[in-house]
Amino acid sequence: MRTWMGAAIAAWIFCTAILLAGIETNAQSMPKEIASRVELYSIPSLTISDRQFLLGDADGKPASVAGEFRIAQGSGRLPVVVLMHGSGGVGANIEAWVNQFNRMGISTFVIDGFSGRGLTAVSTNQAMLGRLNFVLDIYRALDILAKHPRVDPDRIVLMGFSRGGQAALYASLTRFNKLWNKSGVEFAGYIPFYPDCSMTYLTDTEVAARPIRIFHGAPDDYNPVASCKAYVARLQEAKRDVVLTEYPDSAHGFDIGLVGNDTVTVSTNAQTVRHCHIREADGGVLLNADTETPFNYRDSCVELNPHVGGNPTTAEQARKAVVEFLQALFKLG
Repeated sequence: MRTWMGAAIAAWIFCTAILLAGIETNAQSMPKEIASRVELYSIPSLTISDRQFLLGDADGKPASVAGEFRIAQGSGRLPVVVLMHGSGGVGANIEAWVNQFNRMGISTFVIDGFSGRGLTAVSTNQAMLGRLNFVLDIYRALDILAKHPRVDPDRIVLMGFSRGGQAALYASLTRFNKLWNKSGVEFAGYIPFYPDCSMTYLTDTEVAARPIRIFHGAPDDYNPVASCKAYVARLQEAKRDVVLTEYPDSAHGFDIGLVGNDTVTVSTNAQTVRHCHIREADGGVLLNADTETPFNYRDSCVELNPHVGGNPTTAEQARKAVVEFLQALFKLG
């Protein structure tokens, strides 16, 4: 009996060892872009007007926006890139960037600022959601990441696209951080893709002492690069660490070329403020600077039908530039 039991135990140990060895081998051969763990978060935020945001008025409608945290393979506290979508919601370009960063050993946190508010897109009616709500959502996501045991709080970067790129750009403002960022940490860097730079906020050259890297397309007629050039010039005059990289033949959303898209089309009835000049006045009022009246999306400067589409060549160039930037900033091997 004892001989039989001993043989059985030995067989069990042998089989278990083979099984564990197999699991270890599979883990070692798992593609790097596959996250080691995925966590979903409900992020407590608010839906408020831009004026309320600018005044620090938190008397808004409670909102729960969503966050997908993909923890990259690796151990200990890892760097993170937070990604904020544009007016059309979370798209395929974001998935491409997530795979790239996870492959590098960088975790990702994708914010969905629409679903929890009952929205799918605001492209054709930008007035449905104040633009600065995304900045608030971003800071609330930072609350979660700052306390997470698998996150290095000194290595969190913010990346955004279009409306989300605008949020990523202006989330760097010192004033906005003081008003709304209660996490106790700051982003290590900011990566806005084709943001709208038509807004001029009070003290908007006072930004965090962290690098800002903007990527834009020369023919973009959704969010023209010209307004971003003007803002970057003011930031550089104020001695801020900001660089704008401009790509030829690259329409709005050119990085969708990372998944092979090379077709430029009209975004039917999408609103663009490409010919608007909007500035913050006293009391948190956003004025149409050409008419000196409060701005709204019925103003004559608001136009329709800009172009969107990918360019695989320049998308790859931008991908390489972002990778090199993060490798240096995060001190990756």
